[in-house]
Amino acid sequence: MTEQELVELVRHAAVAGFVVLLPTLAAGLVVGLVTGLVQAASGVHEPIVGFVPKVVAMAAAVVVSLPWMVERLAELVRETAAGP
Repeated sequence: MTEQELVELVRHAAVAGFVVLLPTLAAGLVVGLVTGLVQAASGVHEPIVGFVPKVVAMAAAVVVSLPWMVERLAELVRETAAGP
């Protein structure tokens, strides 16, 4: 394996990892924005009010997208094992 192939493999793995994490991060971002707007409008600035909904939404996103995540990671492993 040449140095260029190794760099390409690491880049491909990093992109695949980001794509797999994207639904979870997007759920946390959306819920964080909504709770931030609600907190700003209501004047309630407790950290737990923003934290709990984000954790619940991110956990739900993981549960919902877990089969897709596993398939994407398995595809990455199959491509890596097959070689160039």
